Amino acid sequence: MPRVVVADEAVTELRRIARTHSLPSDTHQRVARSASRLQEFPELGPALAGSWSGYRFLLGPWSWMVLVYEVVDPELVVVVTIQDARSSSAATGSR
Repeated sequence: MPRVVVADEAVTELRRIARTHSLPSDTHQRVARSASRLQEFPELGPALAGSWSGYRFLLGPWSWMVLVYEVVDPELVVVVTIQDARSSSAATGSR
């Protein structure tokens, strides 16, 4: 079973989103629960294309929250960024 790690940049982004979107105090725990599904199913989320080729995404605890991750090897999955899918610059947008 792979280890799931959240990159420092993703943690910083989550803090910013929690503040700007007035998310509840248990936001970090909710995101951790969402990401934990990747331990059993590392390729659960759809693959991204374009400049995000090689990455996959998973919806977080809210339908607009995107956890972009990379399966580094069979033992490691890294959540590289956490984004608001409604943003025009989100990884899931068409560019």
